[in-house]
Amino acid sequence: MPDSTPHSATAHRIGYVLKMYPRFSETFIVSEILGREASGAAIEIFSLRPPIDSRFHDSLARVQAPVHYVDRIRRAADLWTRMRLATEKLGGLEPGAADLLLTASAEDAGQALQIAIEAHERGITHLHAHFASVATTVARLAARLAGITYSFTAHAKDLFHESVDVQDVLAKATDAHHVVTISRYNVEHLRRIGVPDQTIRLVYNGLDLETFTRVPAAGPRQRPLQIVAVGRLIEKKGFDVLIDACKLLHTAGIELQCEILGGGEKETALTDRIHALGLAGVVHLRGPQPQAEVRRVVAAADVLAAPCVVGSDGNTDGLPTVVLEAMALGTACISTDVTGLVEAVQHERTGLVVAQHDAVGLARALDRIHADPDLVQRLTDAAADLVAEQFDSRRQAQALQDLLPAIAAEPVRSGKEATA
Repeated sequence: MPDSTPHSATAHRIGYVLKMYPRFSETFIVSEILGREASGAAIEIFSLRPPIDSRFHDSLARVQAPVHYVDRIRRAADLWTRMRLATEKLGGLEPGAADLLLTASAEDAGQALQIAIEAHERGITHLHAHFASVATTVARLAARLAGITYSFTAHAKDLFHESVDVQDVLAKATDAHHVVTISRYNVEHLRRIGVPDQTIRLVYNGLDLETFTRVPAAGPRQRPLQIVAVGRLIEKKGFDVLIDACKLLHTAGIELQCEILGGGEKETALTDRIHALGLAGVVHLRGPQPQAEVRRVVAAADVLAAPCVVGSDGNTDGLPTVVLEAMALGTACISTDVTGLVEAVQHERTGLVVAQHDAVGLARALDRIHADPDLVQRLTDAAADLVAEQFDSRRQAQALQDLLPAIAAEPVRSGKEATA
């Protein structure tokens, strides 16, 4: 059972096990690490894959944690060499750890062995992984080999995608010291699949609110409605629905400009849709943008649209960080009723919520934002308050630190032992 006794941030050395670091789309991980470092946590990062993105966000430069890229096993001989080294460095492998090692793929086993060795040598006391998939597979095994605790954060694809093995998630949760997840919706899902209540901890993603300045409302608009959407161009983001909603508004004679920031596999299909609907001068795909530019565009917009859907493969969003950023910046938000989104965008209180796949409902909501500045003021005031209360990275960092297991004090040695 997780021990929730508070203790100092410097009591642990935490090893973050990530599939790929850095990753352009995973700003929430960088924000989390920065928040924990600001609270005094000592962190080292273990990346299972080298980065493949061609650009990175400015905030990355502020991360102090060293990054270790874990070698991948290419030959059977390399695995045996690493196993012998681990046996030597770790003082042997307990039967349970050896049995678990045999259930893993050669690549996962090899990386877990290397992390276990490095954790032992670097004084890592706890491992934490993001996503209940390969990173947690390796973290679980490495922790068992090194004789330390581990935890993981469950998000969305790692819980809801059709490829998810529920029994695998349960096994990882059973062995974990605690399981963090990012929404009440996810908490209920974990309970439904059998994860014990005492293991699950809700910790919302956080924002460094000092880096966000709310933009005052501009008053009555004398310009086209400015819509922005941000995310990878994939099915679960629902950008095809947004394009259809823009067509409905455009046909009704409402002037608008819509910018969609992000790249991905649906770029060609979305571009074709824009042209087919005659929206080439109205809806613009701007590709991936650095954080500073995303914030600038979101802050300048009248509304952020997050028309997320459950994909045909079960993949869905959890609680997109950009929604929280828009709320902090004072930009009105419209989302769908998918997973944890409604915990931030609360209908008629902090934003407007429409059904997924509902272009007509989305168009009506966008029109309301355009036509009613009093509504916008009320929604954005409440949204800013909610972000400050529940999504501050300082709150998140403290919550994560408080979940770590207590470290037993070193025994006091006698004078003879101390001088020996």
